[in-house]
Amino acid sequence: MTRVLIAGGGIGGLALALTLHQIGVPCTVFESVSSLRPLGVGINIQPNAVRELFDMGLTADDLDRVGVPAREWAMVGLNGQDIHAESRGLEAGYNWPQYAMHRGAFHMLLAQVFQDRAGKDAIRLGARVTGYEHKPDGTVTAQIEHADGSMSREDGTLLIGADGIHSRVRAQMHPDQPPIHWGGAVMWRGTTLAKPIRTGSSFVGLGTHRQRMVIYPISHPDPDTGLALINWIAEVTMDDPSKRADIGWFREVPISDFAHHFDDWVYDWLDVPALIRGSDIAFENPMIDRDPVPTWVDGPVALMGDAAHAMYPTGSNGASQAVIDARTLGAAFLAHGVTPQALAAYDAQLCGPVSDLILRNRGAGPFGLLNMLNERSGGVYNDIDAVIPPAERQDFMAKYKAAAGFAIETLNAAPPTIAPGARV
Repeated sequence: MTRVLIAGGGIGGLALALTLHQIGVPCTVFESVSSLRPLGVGINIQPNAVRELFDMGLTADDLDRVGVPAREWAMVGLNGQDIHAESRGLEAGYNWPQYAMHRGAFHMLLAQVFQDRAGKDAIRLGARVTGYEHKPDGTVTAQIEHADGSMSREDGTLLIGADGIHSRVRAQMHPDQPPIHWGGAVMWRGTTLAKPIRTGSSFVGLGTHRQRMVIYPISHPDPDTGLALINWIAEVTMDDPSKRADIGWFREVPISDFAHHFDDWVYDWLDVPALIRGSDIAFENPMIDRDPVPTWVDGPVALMGDAAHAMYPTGSNGASQAVIDARTLGAAFLAHGVTPQALAAYDAQLCGPVSDLILRNRGAGPFGLLNMLNERSGGVYNDIDAVIPPAERQDFMAKYKAAAGFAIETLNAAPPTIAPGARV
């Protein structure tokens, strides 16, 4: 019997599971944690990925329960003046919104919808895929480590590694890959109840190329208080990364560890110190990625999501690209069957362009405008148009959107990745 094994029950793995269920392909998700919990803070889902979520049967009401449609993307200098601002989602002319949402709530939504459709047993918790073996008939056996320490083996037609940046599947596929790459930037993440700024649903990057805040709401304002849950990311690039070898991996840290970096960031429209100190907890993590690999496929085994292309979060592409991966795989199965040939077609379509995106994000992604500003004026300006003309800023952002797959004209004109009712 045809069955796809999915290593990892995160956003990418569950998006693939929902896609496979939609097109009639049986699958089982193996997830290492013993219980799913709403972990994480804010993420952005770009219009190209929201389109795919709608096409797999989620609704705007579903997404509104876990996030809020984004209206604006803005970059602001340390003087509090705009460097670049533009509308996003429906207000920009896309046929689909962009969403800012709580990662954990979105993850729980995907898990619930998939289990409602495929059954509770379709996700096996406390089960980590630790490796795989090719079988003579061209299929695959996954090695599973269970929470109690026991091991088992599962046979499948294909295995998809959606097991994140520390992917065991990728480690076997590419045993000589370099270690995780860290360029010296440290991020502290938190959420605070506060009044939304600017449009009320703006993604704001504030600061310089070496020190900045990213701020956006991930809930609708309370009708009585006007307060919303504001996601913030405080980021500082260390001059000598080797001196901070103790950087934690998403570990909880005191606000006092880093808040002093932003003590002077007070404007008439935003009090950054108050925003940071309004959070109960903060989580520290390095801004990390992995070097691109030449292929995401090894016969009946493929990588997707962070296992394939862990990238800096500078362009808000990680979760969106995982959804696109899932839908591209689904389309490949429709075209080629549930076969290694489908995986090869998926690899040929995405591996090269997304590898380029990894490197583009490492170069600061859309925040590359801050690098440009620093090179030309040391980050100081009275008139941004005299430093980076409007047409140049627009061109820079257009090229980024094209590389990330959400250029508006192209996306709006594109046919569905998976046609309604399509089945393998």
